Amino acid sequence: MQRSARTGRPATRHGDDPAVVIGGGAVGLCIAHYLAAAGVPVEVIEQETVGSGASGGNAGWVCRSHSAPVPAPGVIRYALRSLGRPDSPLYVRASADLGFLRWAWRFWRSCTRSQFRKGYAALAELNRPTFELFRELADRGVDTTLRNPGIVHAFLSVAKARHHLDVQRANAGAGYEVPNDVSVGDAAHALDAALSADVAAAYLVPEEGIVEPDRFVRSVAASLVASGGVVHERLSVTGFEREHGAVTAVRTSRGDRRCSAVVIAAGVWSAGLVDKLGYRLPLRSGKGYSFSVGLEPAPRRPLYLGDKRIVVTPMQGLVRLAGTMELNGNDGQLDWRRIVAIAEGSRYYLGRWYDDPRELRDLIRDPWVGGRPLLPDGLPVLDRIEDYGNVFLATGHGMLGITLAPASGKALADYLVTGRRPELLQPFRFDRFGRRATSRG
Repeated sequence: MQRSARTGRPATRHGDDPAVVIGGGAVGLCIAHYLAAAGVPVEVIEQETVGSGASGGNAGWVCRSHSAPVPAPGVIRYALRSLGRPDSPLYVRASADLGFLRWAWRFWRSCTRSQFRKGYAALAELNRPTFELFRELADRGVDTTLRNPGIVHAFLSVAKARHHLDVQRANAGAGYEVPNDVSVGDAAHALDAALSADVAAAYLVPEEGIVEPDRFVRSVAASLVASGGVVHERLSVTGFEREHGAVTAVRTSRGDRRCSAVVIAAGVWSAGLVDKLGYRLPLRSGKGYSFSVGLEPAPRRPLYLGDKRIVVTPMQGLVRLAGTMELNGNDGQLDWRRIVAIAEGSRYYLGRWYDDPRELRDLIRDPWVGGRPLLPDGLPVLDRIEDYGNVFLATGHGMLGITLAPASGKALADYLVTGRRPELLQPFRFDRFGRRATSRG
């Protein structure tokens, strides 16, 4: 087997066997797209249907101004206040599970100001070419659905609006623009007619984007197939065939599939697949909720309802509301109280679009719950797995999967093709959790 001159490790082989990407969400499909563009034969394996995981029900934002790690100064205090309150935007259920307690301890250690700044800078650098990459995808025939109307940030008090603007201004080196001050009164409501009279202040971050995530993901898959790639749906991975420090085949529920390389990009399910290779990945599911509803007037732009941490996106003739971060296990059970909490919180900003919570079951369309893959430092892993020359990992994007999918896909595909880790990916190494934290060997 050929070896990389830089690392001395086995280089990835690009023969007749395809590279197999496990995971048919935005990140996995973008990796597959860039591999195919580089001439690598590719197969994608998805255990359900394309885009059925975290990619399907999210708010569809493509933005720089909200690309930050979840662990941040003040988050732990906020989380402690949420204990026993399932209507809180951040809900943590007390648990004696040792795995969760270890994860929570690492999360707590990542909430310092210095750690947050390092993580924010790393994400900003990864995110820098995002809009250019979306344009390139569109030039290659992908229906990205991207629009750039900007994001309106709405608040119930002028003081909170100014505080949030100050925070964003401090981070504006990430490549986005912010106004000099907030708008109040009629000027605030002029930013979007959907805002209610209770909104005291608002401001616009221009040029931020939104996509229709289901259309985008399906179009990337269709483009991949048109270029000769293969997408398998409803196919489960059960294990791996290994030989001489490499994975030679992926075991599935419908037989083995030989491979030249493997990319694990299966969202919250990635930890179980990594475990089959003898490693541990400290990945938890940060459950998010969304639903769609018809509103009149509907917002023209995406809205961030700052005090309640709810996001609102005009999408496909409806309005999608999304929010909450629920840390209480990796199950996919929908808690209707969380849906009601988003709806209740939105009425402060969008008016009384319903009178009684019992009306919601008739008004709401497509209630959704999904697990966002969340690592304790809030950063993704984009790396090759130690001891395997041809196994790569791309997960842990949290709430940023749609935004970061093209950037992550291109960078990891370059790593796989060349055998050289791009400097851009240094902050997203797998071994940052420590050998003892990741290896079961």
